[in-house]
Amino acid sequence: MAEKKKAGAFDIRIVIASLVGIYGVVLTILGIVEKQAEIDKAAGVNINLWGGLGMLVFTALFVLWARLRPIAVPVDARPADARPTDE
Repeated sequence: MAEKKKAGAFDIRIVIASLVGIYGVVLTILGIVEKQAEIDKAAGVNINLWGGLGMLVFTALFVLWARLRPIAVPVDARPADARPTDE
């Protein structure tokens, strides 16, 4: 049986969580410092704050998912010239 290695930082879930998390932090900060006139334009809902918090929850769930169920990548210890080819 081949050895397996965790994908780690190269797991696509971590990349997606990082991008959404950065945007979520920006939106949350914008929502916190939002003026009442801007909130009134959105029918009284601080959409930046709620959107940012939703993105942060999404980020936390993705990171939790990646930590609890890591992707296992098989490691082939043979040199490249000794591997079978698909000819």
